[in-house]
Amino acid sequence: MEKEPMTISGYEKITNNLDFLKTHERPETVIALDEARQLGDLKENAEYHAAKDKLKLIDSQIAELGNIISKAIIIDPSTLPHDKVSFGSTVNLVDVETEKEFTYTIVGGVESDADRGLISFNSPLAKQLMGKEEGDEVQATLPGGLSTFEVVEVYYKEIEL
Repeated sequence: MEKEPMTISGYEKITNNLDFLKTHERPETVIALDEARQLGDLKENAEYHAAKDKLKLIDSQIAELGNIISKAIIIDPSTLPHDKVSFGSTVNLVDVETEKEFTYTIVGGVESDADRGLISFNSPLAKQLMGKEEGDEVQATLPGGLSTFEVVEVYYKEIEL
């Protein structure tokens, strides 16, 4: 079984989502399905089919989140050194060519959200950044092509998911 590293915040978010699905969404959908079933003819009962489809989706999400949790290895980035880029590090970069600045935090795959600056430790950029220090240059092949970045700062900050 392949393990999935994640931060404490990521683990809490996933377990909270799973708990919400199990204790609120699924029971409400089961009630809606039962109420729709009582309306009569199931072949032409849109409410019944919608509730049935929603229940399938919820059950699928519960199984997926359960699978993620079963593979989780929780890493507390606050206990790791951040003099070099590592899991949980926040990195300020500058594109050497355009001088555009970027800030990314290295997190687990299920926590990644590039729009919020959270990149997976498995992403091409994160792999290139691992072990780098302030002042190091990194060449990374990104969707827009080859880019060269300078590591401006490496530090730890609490992740809010």
